[in-house]
Amino acid sequence: MGSILGFLQAPLLLLLLLVACHCHPCISIQDSKTEVSSQNLHRRLLSSTTPKKQVHQYLMAHNKVRAQLKLPKLQWSEKLARYANSWAHQLSADCELRHSNTDYGENLFWGTGTDWKLGDAVVAWATEKVYYNHSSNSCIHNQECLHYTQLVWKQSRKVGCARVTCNGDTIISCNYYPHGNVVGERPF
Repeated sequence: MGSILGFLQAPLLLLLLLVACHCHPCISIQDSKTEVSSQNLHRRLLSSTTPKKQVHQYLMAHNKVRAQLKLPKLQWSEKLARYANSWAHQLSADCELRHSNTDYGENLFWGTGTDWKLGDAVVAWATEKVYYNHSSNSCIHNQECLHYTQLVWKQSRKVGCARVTCNGDTIISCNYYPHGNVVGERPF
C-alpha cells in the first residue's frame, strides 16, 4: 500500500500544481533544490507548437490581404504564437477582451459561438480597410481601422496567433513583430 501511495504522489502533486496554476498565478512551490513558479510551469505547458494546418490557415489569410498591396509575406513565429496563446488563455479566464502590454503588435477578435474559423478574424480585421484614409493616415468617421493597419503594416515580418474559447465564444489573438501602428508613420 505504501509503494502505491508513493507511486501516485508525484502525479497527484503535478495535478494539484496545475489546478493551482489555473486558479492562482502567483503561487510558487519551493524546496531546497528548485523553485517552480506556476507562471513558468504554465508557460511550459503552453509552449507546444501550433499544428501546421493552423499555421497555414493563419498565414494564408494574412498574406492574401497583404498581397493585395504587394507587401512582403508574413512568416510564422512560434514565439509569437506561444505569447498569443498565453495571452488568449489569460483573457479566457474572465472573458474580457483587452490588449496586453507588450512590444508586439496585437490584434484581438471576439466571435459569438465556437464556429469561427481561424481566418475569420483576419477577414474581420481586413474589412476595416474601408475606414482607413491613406492620405490623412487616419481612421474615418470615428470607426475602427487599427486592426487593418496592423495587418498590413509593411515593416511587420512575423506573426503568431492562437484561438481559445470562453464561455462558448471564441477569442483569436495574433501578435506581430515588429509591431505596427507607430504614431506618425504610414502602414504601407
